[in-house]
Amino acid sequence: MGTQALEPVGLGGETEQGQRKAQVVWRVVREAVLLATLFLIYSLGRQIAARHTGSAFGHAHEVLSLQSWLHLPNEASIQQWAMQFPQLLKSANLYYASVHAPLTAIVLLWLSIWRPKAYPHVRWTMVSLTALATVGHILFPLAPPRMMPGFVDTGLLYDQSVYGPDHSGGPVNQFAAMPSLHVGWAALIALSMVLITRSRWRWLWLLHPLITFGVVVVTANHYWLDGIVALLLLAASLPFLLRPGLRAYRPLARNSVPPRRVLK
Repeated sequence: MGTQALEPVGLGGETEQGQRKAQVVWRVVREAVLLATLFLIYSLGRQIAARHTGSAFGHAHEVLSLQSWLHLPNEASIQQWAMQFPQLLKSANLYYASVHAPLTAIVLLWLSIWRPKAYPHVRWTMVSLTALATVGHILFPLAPPRMMPGFVDTGLLYDQSVYGPDHSGGPVNQFAAMPSLHVGWAALIALSMVLITRSRWRWLWLLHPLITFGVVVVTANHYWLDGIVALLLLAASLPFLLRPGLRAYRPLARNSVPPRRVLK
């Protein structure tokens, strides 16, 4: 009878475990489809912006003038200094091309599986940030520094360009520089991991937006103001991330003692 009593429990446990796995798979698939749809809408928005690029170079001169008035560091001077270190520039090109989208996708996938209750906070913050950025791309087409005199397209220089030499061709709108979603998404991912996880190493995530900001400048893909505006738009989107209850989804630290045990 003992064996017969254990069998239903085991089967029930296996069924429950299977249901949990199915729920995780369904959640991941659902979020992947949702994000892919949002990315498609964003890409279409960028293509709409690509039709209004006549003022892109004029806007670039305006941005450079404003940065000079604000006494921001000169990107061309920084790039000329970095040209002494080819390996540094090659690494920056690689980071720009290979880290931005994959790392963002990996973090979102991880959050959807392991922090499913906190994940919607991050998702809707990203939707808000990306929507605001798309409006900026449409209203303010901007030629990136690598298209301007005095700058070097380091991607083309070292055969690492994700865009190619044709500024007007291809599926990517190269005049959607303002704001920089490289910087905006990197900052969002870092902030989310700092707020949602408890690892003592979580603060290292802040290196990602710092490195990304430096990379987009030294490779002449963005101006300082592109990144600054992206951070301001992220700040405007933070109410989605900081909605009540976000910290309640953080797991207990490994060395923490449950309250009941303390009372005993």
